[in-house]
Amino acid sequence: MSVFLPETIINWLPDTIQLFYLVATAFFIRGVKLLNSPSTARKGNQFAATGMMIGVLVTLFDQNIVEFELIIGGIVIGGLIGLLLAKKVQMTSMPELVAIFNGFGGAASALVAWGELARNPEILSFDTAGLVSIGLSVFIGALTFTGSFIAFGKLSGFISGNAITFPGLNVINIGAMIATLGLIGYFAFDPTNSTLFWIILGISLLVGVTSVIPIGGADMPVVISLLNSYSGIAAAMAGFVLQNNLLIVSGALVGAAGLILTNIMCKAMNRSLSNVIFGSFGVAAGGSTGIRDGNKNVHETSAEDLAIQVAYASKVVIVPGYGLAVAQAQHIVKEVATKLESRGVQVKYGIHPVAGRMPGHMNVLLAEADVPYDLLKDMDEINPEFTTTDVVLIIGANDVVNPLAKTDPTGPIYGMPILNVDDAKRTVVFKRSLSVGYAGVDNPLFYAEKNQMFFGDAKKSLQALNEALNEV
Repeated sequence: MSVFLPETIINWLPDTIQLFYLVATAFFIRGVKLLNSPSTARKGNQFAATGMMIGVLVTLFDQNIVEFELIIGGIVIGGLIGLLLAKKVQMTSMPELVAIFNGFGGAASALVAWGELARNPEILSFDTAGLVSIGLSVFIGALTFTGSFIAFGKLSGFISGNAITFPGLNVINIGAMIATLGLIGYFAFDPTNSTLFWIILGISLLVGVTSVIPIGGADMPVVISLLNSYSGIAAAMAGFVLQNNLLIVSGALVGAAGLILTNIMCKAMNRSLSNVIFGSFGVAAGGSTGIRDGNKNVHETSAEDLAIQVAYASKVVIVPGYGLAVAQAQHIVKEVATKLESRGVQVKYGIHPVAGRMPGHMNVLLAEADVPYDLLKDMDEINPEFTTTDVVLIIGANDVVNPLAKTDPTGPIYGMPILNVDDAKRTVVFKRSLSVGYAGVDNPLFYAEKNQMFFGDAKKSLQALNEALNEV
């Protein structure tokens, strides 16, 4: 308990602290609830941040672990780094930033467990549950740390986006995880054996690497979501180590929310979690080169022709993909949509759950361009509307609109729910080339009779369309 307060206050402080922890927990729960909609997500973040601020301030009175000066210094330095990243990082790099945050969260939990172990010379003072919590916090936290940085490397291009694997890798990963859990049990039985702790740490760091390198680029949204869940579970384990109820609750909320989101992502790809982790179907970032088949003809369009088509349409649906993010074309998309709306054209956005490189990537990107939240329609909402849509503008998307998901039982994306853009009267694909998507398969939509290709950089193509609309 804090030594900076009078004894009269210290006497009633424990109950007051628990009350404030309960208030902070309520803020967390409310914040998570508000995150279920883009229109309330910002308010949800504010609620959660307020809850965290309450928790940090109260904990300063609850514990006297180090000097206040060091804590304040850490808060200032961390806050400045966070502020700099928030201001500097482009929306296109947001998946990489989220991966790093997940990694640091896991590392923090592992360090907390190690710190508690190091500052207690009488290690036998920990009960079995406490020792198991320490082991699990180190295991999950270290795994999350290295796994998240491998994901960061894949997303940023430092590491190949290919599924890097070799015979027996899955067996090694499963065996290492089982062995680590066994070592944690042995550590709880013999906590004086410090070598066990370092072996657990080392294996956990290695498993984080070997469990993410075999996952290809197509599965990155699921990986990001799963690692986020891991960071929450690690935090909850750290809460058990510290006997801090708020940390347990907040970690459990993050862990549960991450697992739910991971399940949603898996359903969006019609795949099980085990299939994502051990299936390894994704290819390098940006897909393979792809070569035009001489027997397949495409219909190309120009900015002027497309401007006429969309200007006189009744309904236009925009389907964004990662190519939109790479081209940083979200603002010009908004300008095009605004011009069409001023002409009486109904414009909506069809968002696939796994479009982009992290959950909600397209929503965040378009929100930055001030696209109204009510125009962002998820897959289940927009699919029935394609039959009454005149033109669909597909910008940088590939696998999420590939009809092979419905027709080719032998393909890697078969069964994956897609945006049924082929039901529309006309589709226009903005793309640099006919290259394949992350799943590594060609897209027959490109060669369909009612499809047109607009080749080139998405931003430049949209700028040309925007200018052409002035002449219609």
